[in-house]
Amino acid sequence: MNFVKLDHFYVTIFSFLCLMNSYGQVKNTSAQQYKNHCSGCHGKDLSSFVERKWIYGNSPEEIMNSITIGNENNGMPAYGKTFTKEEIKNLTDYILTEIEGKTLQGLEAQNPDFQKIIISDDLNFRVDVISDQLNGIPWGMVQLPNGDFLVTERDGKLYKIDTKGQLTTISGVPKVVAKRQGGLLDIILHPDFKKNNYLYLSYSKKHPNKSNKQTTAVCRAKLVDGQLIECEDIFVALPYRTTKHHYGSRLLFDTKGYLYISIGDRGGRDKYPQKLDNFLGKIHRIHDDGSIPKDNPFVNKEGAIPSIYAYGIRNPQGLTIHPETKEIWEGEHGPKGGDEVNILAPGHNYGWPEITYGINYIGTRITKYTEKEGMEQPIHYWVPSIAPCGMTFLSSDIYGTWKNDLFVSSLKFEYLHRLKMDGNKIISEEKLLEDIGRVRHAYVGNDNFLYVLVEGPGRLLRIIPQ
Repeated sequence: MNFVKLDHFYVTIFSFLCLMNSYGQVKNTSAQQYKNHCSGCHGKDLSSFVERKWIYGNSPEEIMNSITIGNENNGMPAYGKTFTKEEIKNLTDYILTEIEGKTLQGLEAQNPDFQKIIISDDLNFRVDVISDQLNGIPWGMVQLPNGDFLVTERDGKLYKIDTKGQLTTISGVPKVVAKRQGGLLDIILHPDFKKNNYLYLSYSKKHPNKSNKQTTAVCRAKLVDGQLIECEDIFVALPYRTTKHHYGSRLLFDTKGYLYISIGDRGGRDKYPQKLDNFLGKIHRIHDDGSIPKDNPFVNKEGAIPSIYAYGIRNPQGLTIHPETKEIWEGEHGPKGGDEVNILAPGHNYGWPEITYGINYIGTRITKYTEKEGMEQPIHYWVPSIAPCGMTFLSSDIYGTWKNDLFVSSLKFEYLHRLKMDGNKIISEEKLLEDIGRVRHAYVGNDNFLYVLVEGPGRLLRIIPQ
């Protein structure tokens, strides 16, 4: 036996195993870095990179450059000081390797089996697919009196989905700036829609004179014969900005007929949310025609925007009414950690960015404070972030012990989040429909069923208790 050749063989095998172990460690590190820093915006299954149109190029060098320098206007942090060049290269390789050969259709096939009965803590249920024909990024939804749905897509389309799941395009939608987080956003019906046919849309509106600036606006229109007419802006959040993220914006009518509008800080966290002379980082309250209620908290304060109801808000994409107390509950994205659920009260300050349970995406500290006098504590917060979006309370008896619980959609972790309630106290949490895709909204229809709006792929679902 040639022992020299045998030794060489074992050395080669050992070197190969060491190399594979090192590769595995690098991959695991990159996967963890992606999960911690990237998945909130790009999906835990990298869905936003699959079959995407790459804005800044898809070569390894271009992706590495995007990770390194970021893009402030689009809300993409710069990680050049967070990761080493080698880590950025490894993260880029991880992204390109993981999406290779994947398709959006293939990701859809990995979703839960909707034909099965799903067993949760307190209720067994099944899921009806009302429609799976939404091709863009659905954002808001509302049910018409006849049972049909209106669903917005962020690229500027408004669809009617009938009871058979068929889509019809509604014309007359205002022109939107469909870039990054901007586009056609929420939709809500007037409380007397049956009489006046009014509905409201929030959207990212282009500056009339400067093409590189936009803001959040709300228009009121009438729905007549499959088209919107008399579309008029009744609210425009100033100032316009070049940034393309943190628009908000959820719409809600309370039991008294006031319209609430949530507006994000538009990336200007140190400039806008704590000051009352601008619209950004606030919750606003107006009448249905855009006029200002006389009892708004800052109506008589010099220099303050009179529509402001609450302030110190980051990026609020959830608004709902508690079925018993009738209080307004708000949900908002934190930074890296620190997503919040708040009960809104007139004139109150919710702290952003002076207090937060989150940190910067790149890992640095925003503030050392989680509480300060005169600033409200959240009812609940998440660390790590779940990237909450639309949310709703269930008030119907048909779901048994789910009644009065709060359901929050998770973009980051791709599930429906149930907060079990005892009055205003959250006593436990449950994850439902895991790996369903980025959940954009949870909504209770006129029929008292719970509906869920999902992106990637776009679907409208109904939860049926068993």
